[in-house]
Amino acid sequence: MQYKGLSKTTPEQLLIPVLDIARQASSEILKVYDSDFDVENKADNSPLTAADTASHKTILKALEALTPDIPVLSEESVGLPYTTRQAWETYWLVDPLDGTKEFIKRNGEFTVNIALINNNEPIMGVVHVPVSDVGYFASVDSAAFKQTEGSEPIEINTRQAAADALTVAGSRSHANEVQQRFFQSLGPDTETINRGSSLKFCLIAEGMVDVYGRFGPTSEWDTAAAHCVVRQAGGEVTDLQLQPLRYNTKDSILNPHFLVMGDPEFDWGSYLKAAGASG
Repeated sequence: MQYKGLSKTTPEQLLIPVLDIARQASSEILKVYDSDFDVENKADNSPLTAADTASHKTILKALEALTPDIPVLSEESVGLPYTTRQAWETYWLVDPLDGTKEFIKRNGEFTVNIALINNNEPIMGVVHVPVSDVGYFASVDSAAFKQTEGSEPIEINTRQAAADALTVAGSRSHANEVQQRFFQSLGPDTETINRGSSLKFCLIAEGMVDVYGRFGPTSEWDTAAAHCVVRQAGGEVTDLQLQPLRYNTKDSILNPHFLVMGDPEFDWGSYLKAAGASG
């Protein structure tokens, strides 16, 4: 399949170049991480550090060189009106530092997220963990992979869910009452693993966790790259009506509340309903 702006290049052929770009950005992030850095607040009161800005600049420059005909939407970009964005068939969607709160806490649970979107769906995604140099990546024309420092990539897959042995991912910094009710609906024997950033998606993609529900605000750049990884590993990311998330379909870049599932055939809807979270 031909994608606008890619010429004869396929999404799979971009995986390693984009993983290298994410690693370059991670290097810039770690320079700040290992220093005494200042924290500012953006207009929405979310935190911003020099690491966010340095990563953004590194990724933007590299993507413009790699694919000069494909526009880039980054969390740290100046806001672009939907009248401009709605004409984009293919574009890069970037979170230069996902998990800034975890970065500030210095717990290592933050990532660099780079996704390629085509016709409102993620067709390629790279998630890189700066502190551990672990990469998760996938494209619509490939499997999903995990690569640890100094090793060859290995294919990863989600697992089949079992009602009596569920494991759920929880948000490290964004837990709320609805999330707690959802956890309770899964049963008393459900194991919970808390992680920051898109690492929760990655746990599902590699078959360590069954489900993650986010019942609070997120933006499209928070989910797109890991969405592709989860989907190619056998899972899906849906809204609370169990419809797959779509990107760049409206003026707001906020996602609806969503569910990340490793086993799309499992009856997640009944648990959402029990938690009063099915919309």
